Amino acid sequence: MTIEKTSLHAVRVNTKVTAIADLVTSLEVQAPPALQAGQALVRVRSAGVNPSDVKAAIGIMPQAVFPRSPGRDYAGVVVEGPSAWVGKEVWGSGGDLGITRDGSHAGWLVLPEAALREKPSRLNFDQAGSVGVPFVTAYEGFRRSGMPQAGQTVVVMGANGKVGQAAVQLAAQAGAQVIAVRRQAGPWEGPSGPGVHSIDARSEDVAARIRELSNGKGAHIVFNTMGSPYFEAANKAMAKGATQIFISTLERPVPFDIFTFYRGMHTYVGIDTLALDCVQTNERMEGMRAGFDAGTLHPFEVQADATFGLDQALSVYREVLAGATRRIVFNP
Repeated sequence: MTIEKTSLHAVRVNTKVTAIADLVTSLEVQAPPALQAGQALVRVRSAGVNPSDVKAAIGIMPQAVFPRSPGRDYAGVVVEGPSAWVGKEVWGSGGDLGITRDGSHAGWLVLPEAALREKPSRLNFDQAGSVGVPFVTAYEGFRRSGMPQAGQTVVVMGANGKVGQAAVQLAAQAGAQVIAVRRQAGPWEGPSGPGVHSIDARSEDVAARIRELSNGKGAHIVFNTMGSPYFEAANKAMAKGATQIFISTLERPVPFDIFTFYRGMHTYVGIDTLALDCVQTNERMEGMRAGFDAGTLHPFEVQADATFGLDQALSVYREVLAGATRRIVFNP
């Protein structure tokens, strides 16, 4: 495969602001970057848009540098680099991309050669570009807590979110009984199957229902995607020796019963995927590739009206930060 190295475009954010209303983006001509030793050049075909991308663009992330191009997730084709990689379709993400170095909301993306990972052949570019942050966050939580196993009960709090949906899939793939706890109105829209149960937190006693579904034992792993809103119910639902995973919170202070914690032999695990650079992140992506190729893991559906050009970056960033439920990608 030959791809001509021409000038493309990149979203640029030049200065830190205090709110999304003050954010200014520009669309600049991007010449093909010159590579240094150990680097590869990727022609970006799809780039997911995450809340963390927008927060970094505003300047909420203290490590964010300016100016730069935002964007952590990508799928594309290697144009220059190791001969064995040139022409191959790749995917990936990274806690450094779009934050401390130029990211994927651009036509060209420079990566360390060690970060290159083949895209699952089963996925098209838009699907592969949508996987990144949500699935890596879910995978890293389970990797740190101990991967789910058949016979275990795994509870996902806030299961309607993108990380929640990814966590449900990963736990179900492992053969665990999965309990998806959601707050939104309407039916459960995430992955389903014989081992997946859904709980409506607005109308059910979450902890009691989890105990019931687990034959009174409680959950071996609780993936708490929202933090404080589910903290009390999650603690009550944990089995002896269980682990609870945290990735975010609405309120920082929470009531904490130390006695119940140590008598239950519980473990808390905190996850921050921003601490993983693109090489480390893509090692996690590689751990999921076989599942996507086999069809035991499924990408987010990206509808035609959820794909945008880079010239629409500002309106897309505003929608994502406001809590967009659809998975949005750029086609640079």
